Amino acid sequence: MSVRRLAWGWAVVTAATGTVLIGIGAFWLSFMALADLAARSGIASGQAWIWPLLVDGLIVVSTIAVVALDGRRGAWYPWALLICGALVSVAANALHAVVAADASVPALLAATVAAVPPLVLLASTHLTVVLTRSATVPRSSTAQILGELPAVAEAHPAPESEAEPDAEPEAELVLGRRERAMQLREAGWSNKAIADELQVHPSTVGRWFTPPVEEPEITTGMETTS
Repeated sequence: MSVRRLAWGWAVVTAATGTVLIGIGAFWLSFMALADLAARSGIASGQAWIWPLLVDGLIVVSTIAVVALDGRRGAWYPWALLICGALVSVAANALHAVVAADASVPALLAATVAAVPPLVLLASTHLTVVLTRSATVPRSSTAQILGELPAVAEAHPAPESEAEPDAEPEAELVLGRRERAMQLREAGWSNKAIADELQVHPSTVGRWFTPPVEEPEITTGMETTS
């Protein structure tokens, strides 16, 4: 298990490193194009470099915020900023290609080539954040939850007469999953993310968080007459 986990860790590190390098290259190409477009649009050459930082920097920050706020109510706002930033960056890169491209190159081809860097920047940033989160959050949450499980088991011991010896391991497994789901829910995880982490169906997670419905007592006719 340790060898497999080590190989998985190296795979995540390698993938994250590759996406960071690709993102840096895409950011640099988009940065140069947007800086030149800003200078051509009347912004002073000493200040033109700020404009691509505003546009592409918004893409990077919004992507991180989207992943961090996944499943929460305020997630729509970083999504809106991400879409707006991506549209502005792609459009600006395409316009710069049309303005600065050689006359022998078709305008549509130049615009298509110029639109690739901002899209790659968006994809690489999102992939880097997802890889980093998958390598850190589940492990820390699992260690914290597993460390708290013995205390929960001691606080709520199960009577020996109510369960058979063969059913004890399965009951402890269900209890551990429910406690783990509660910890992830308090950390802000959605039901789908919790189901993927615990390898159960999302409806099962929903039943865990649904309070039991108390059935009303029914009085029979015989009890009334007595």
